[in-house]
Amino acid sequence: MSEFDLLIRNVKVVSATADPIVGDIAVKDGKIAAIESSINAELAKHVVDGEGKLAFPGVIDAHQHWGIYNPIDQDIVSESRASAQGGVTTGINYTRTGQYYMNEGGSYAQFMPKVLNACAGRSHIDYAFHVAPMSKQHIDELPMLTNEFGVTSFKIYMFYGGFGLHGASSSQREFLMLPEGENYDIAHFEFVMRGVQRLREELPEFADEISLGLHCETAEIMRAYTEIVQEEGKLKGLEAYSAARPPHSEGLAITIASYLAHETRLPTINLLHLTSAKALEAAMLMKDAFPHVNFRREVTIGHLLASYNTAANFGGKVNPPLRSEADIEALWHHVGEGNIDWIVSDHACCTEDEKFGKGDAHDDIFAARSGFGGAEYLLPGFVGEGLKRGVSEQRIAQLTSWNVARRFGLTDKGDLAVGYDADIALVDPTQTTVIRPEDSESRQEYTPFDGFTLEALVTDTFVRGSHVLKNGAVVGGPTGRYVPRGPRAGEILAAQ
Repeated sequence: MSEFDLLIRNVKVVSATADPIVGDIAVKDGKIAAIESSINAELAKHVVDGEGKLAFPGVIDAHQHWGIYNPIDQDIVSESRASAQGGVTTGINYTRTGQYYMNEGGSYAQFMPKVLNACAGRSHIDYAFHVAPMSKQHIDELPMLTNEFGVTSFKIYMFYGGFGLHGASSSQREFLMLPEGENYDIAHFEFVMRGVQRLREELPEFADEISLGLHCETAEIMRAYTEIVQEEGKLKGLEAYSAARPPHSEGLAITIASYLAHETRLPTINLLHLTSAKALEAAMLMKDAFPHVNFRREVTIGHLLASYNTAANFGGKVNPPLRSEADIEALWHHVGEGNIDWIVSDHACCTEDEKFGKGDAHDDIFAARSGFGGAEYLLPGFVGEGLKRGVSEQRIAQLTSWNVARRFGLTDKGDLAVGYDADIALVDPTQTTVIRPEDSESRQEYTPFDGFTLEALVTDTFVRGSHVLKNGAVVGGPTGRYVPRGPRAGEILAAQ
């Protein structure tokens, strides 16, 4: 009888918490059972030769949007396959009521079972959810979301106070499907923060794992600058969109969010997809102003790799926008200084028809949909560019897996160490790949990274020891599962 289910031999094991070791990784029952310089291959049912590649902890992509534009039961299949191509083994997805996603309002008690049922048995990677409290009822439902569905992370979209997903919203209530008499505004954001803090106080053992993320853009600034950019007509394309949602809009929103966190005594704040030097300037100022707030700062691989000048096409429209080359350098500077906590994809598959429609969206940046996929480029993009810029292998493991796992209560994930889930990505840093949209498993037919060269390649991805990407190709059926968090996580997982 074999002692191990799987043995991955001859790899450089990159741990987020320990020195690297050149050797073997043994897996039993979906967990890492041993990491040693040499393990007898006869003890394993299956053996994979790592050929000297880097073995990273599987990426925990803390920012994805399955089902935002396409039915979630379809999105979860194709986009989880694309995620595996990028070394992603767990995707934490955002969901909310209102237009897009499930296109319905009402209680999360009715909404969440529909989301989970649509996903069950279809994903090739493990997954969890962040949930956005859009109404007063949702704030009251926070304990239910945690105890019944294992949700411990929540979100506020600050720009929805006056904007829809792609531009000005003519009817906030219609877009967000809010009850009569309610508004999605700064006062609501405050009450969400108070609700999340009450939840932390009710569950002190899990308080550090309960957090609130904020999309920081300011609707009033965006509205005014959109009018200016459109009236002047001097800028075109992605540069125009960046100017219409200027970096200081992020900075102002970060400042507002930070003071509200101070006022409500909510210390676990995640500042999402920061894109610019000004956004990071504000974030670091707030860190110094409110040292009792445990801020986390997030950056996307898209904003690290592409500017509004270098993105291949209008498909690079995203919120917040792609910025200048100077902003890219500022982001990398903050990565090097240790000011960034994790790297994500903000993956939102938007097909060409959905992105551009049948009108003038190919020529008018303000008519196109916002968002694009990119999880398939997350680890190879960050490894290739990061190593070149002096980011250590261990730091890459921390930024792509460990820090996310600790913040969001994924207690069995985030590192290559005995007892952890056998979520593993093998990376060859000597291979280069030119990005072509047809090579992606995503349903998206274009990419703003078209023609970019990745200076590393993910060859193999394992989810709890299951080989889901083999020699660059997705293999096998969907074995991913929902990962609940919080006080009843074990019970919820056992009931799946």
